Amino acid sequence: MIPVARLDSFSRDEFVRAVGPVFEHSPWIAGTTWARRPFASVDQLHSALCETVLNASREEQLALIRAHPDLAGRAALAGELTAASAGEQARAGLDRLSPEEIARFQTNNTAYLEKFGFPFVICARLNKKDAILNGFAARLQHSREQEIKTALEEIFKIAELRLRDLIAD
Repeated sequence: MIPVARLDSFSRDEFVRAVGPVFEHSPWIAGTTWARRPFASVDQLHSALCETVLNASREEQLALIRAHPDLAGRAALAGELTAASAGEQARAGLDRLSPEEIARFQTNNTAYLEKFGFPFVICARLNKKDAILNGFAARLQHSREQEIKTALEEIFKIAELRLRDLIAD
């Protein structure tokens, strides 16, 4: 783990290499946030990263949401997830689904993507298979604006957990 105080001495590239992966395929967030150093704590760093996302354009926010893989989707089945995503989906039990459960996830993923134009994002580390399936049912009733807000909130949870795995106060 990297002490949060050590981040202050990192070049922008070093900072992006260290912190960039906490947001799925979106190192621009760390790159933008680097200029806001120093960070007194992991909480302060997380807040600054989230603020970068909230201040980003709607297109950048949607690109961040779209950078996330479907849950138990094609990338997972093909073994093409990032290490972090693979571990998170495994902790939620999504690597041990029956063929029927896989079909349910794929049906839900398709319905969600067709309705909102981006993948269903939920913090898998804080949920299990049944809660995620229930989440699909509830969230498919939302408006697109509600789902953008909810997806970003879930991404912030994911990022916080990933950040705490990497950075020590």
